Amino acid sequence: MKTWIILGAVLAALAVGLGAFGAHFLKAKLSPADLLIFETGVKYHMYHALGLILLGILGLHYGLNMVNVSAVLIFAGIILFSGSLYLMVFTGIRWMGIITPLGGLCFISGWIILVLKLLRT
Repeated sequence: MKTWIILGAVLAALAVGLGAFGAHFLKAKLSPADLLIFETGVKYHMYHALGLILLGILGLHYGLNMVNVSAVLIFAGIILFSGSLYLMVFTGIRWMGIITPLGGLCFISGWIILVLKLLRT
């Protein structure tokens, strides 16, 4: 549980850093469309980093079995969703966008699994 809190905090710090990098350095270098893609990646990265912190806190109350699958899926979602958007913007490889929906499915699955597990308690 503590691991998810720490990982979430590290990922949140990374999201803040990437957001600042985008706002200060990329704004003049990227097209408006690419900047919007980058900002979407940062936004979902931060939301779900905070979600990992929340899952870690819930795990302290309900136990690791309650949150572990959801946390793994949400972590994978950050990597796949935000990571693919970052790579797409930085490399110009547009086919990376194929990976983005897989990250979204990880996010959705992680939250739904949490709901189902909580309903069973």
